[in-house]
Amino acid sequence: MTLISCIVGHMNSLDLAIENLTSPPVLAFVLGALAVILRSDLRLPDAIHTWISTYLLLAIGLKGGHSLKGTDLSSLASPTLLTLAFGVAIPVAVFFVTTKCLRVSAVDGGSIAAHYGSVSVVTFTAAIVFAAEADFITEPFMTSLVAILEIPGIVVALVLASMKSDGVNWRTAAHEVLTGRSVLLLVGGLIIGAVSSAKSYGRVEPFFVGMFSGLLTLFLLDMGATVATRFKSFGRIPLRLVVFALIAPLVIGTLGVIAAHGIGLSIGGAAVFGIMVASASYIAAPAAVRIALPQADSGLSLGLALGVTFPFNLILGIPLAFMLSDALG
Repeated sequence: MTLISCIVGHMNSLDLAIENLTSPPVLAFVLGALAVILRSDLRLPDAIHTWISTYLLLAIGLKGGHSLKGTDLSSLASPTLLTLAFGVAIPVAVFFVTTKCLRVSAVDGGSIAAHYGSVSVVTFTAAIVFAAEADFITEPFMTSLVAILEIPGIVVALVLASMKSDGVNWRTAAHEVLTGRSVLLLVGGLIIGAVSSAKSYGRVEPFFVGMFSGLLTLFLLDMGATVATRFKSFGRIPLRLVVFALIAPLVIGTLGVIAAHGIGLSIGGAAVFGIMVASASYIAAPAAVRIALPQADSGLSLGLALGVTFPFNLILGIPLAFMLSDALG
């Protein structure tokens, strides 16, 4: 089946793309960026930004943990192994491509590999919200896969960098990775949601579930402003790396969707998995890299992850993943 016939045969996939581009979270992201371009003072205070990100991470964990109730744990085996496989393969591939093909130093290659080997929880969240709004069913264990993917990619990337350079602070970096805010909130939320009774969960559900999409929209408004504010510094990134940051999520996401279908995930679950592995971390990875590889150019890795891959996935990557998954389904 050619690409044209695939698109013609799945016109609803085009509707998905339009729905994503006109969704409040994406439009809020664009508005935030536009506000900076127009030199507006539209920004959230840092404390509010931190509060909302804490809310989102804990809410994702709580909902995921609650959804795991009654789930056959054996059904987690294949998705977990697939997630770990991508968590190892992605940083290895990214490190090889950046150091061997794109003329990046081993230290910076390790830093980039750590960012792309880990996961953007916000991108994952946007994909989950989009799936729900588009009436796609996703597996209840998807949040647990995010928690699993958060760590191995960073560790593998740091190992690769340490093989080519000295001075990697393993002890401090390991502590940062394992006890970072995103990991603690996700894992802690999963546990709380899983052990809480239906009655007690119901008391907090209106806040953590009912208000989720609204606060995500507000968070992405601020993220749009953040990306636009840092855009000038992104201009020093070599064009070849910008191209990499656009192609990498397409390739990784496509492989992720196909592999997820191969182990029997639903159309929605496979699309979310593809977006999950195609995303790049701009919270957990930068913190770990800053400690473990202080000599790395942190602006380069963060610029690629936050300035290129994040908006690409948010605006185009999510609908493309669902279009592909819908076609394969």
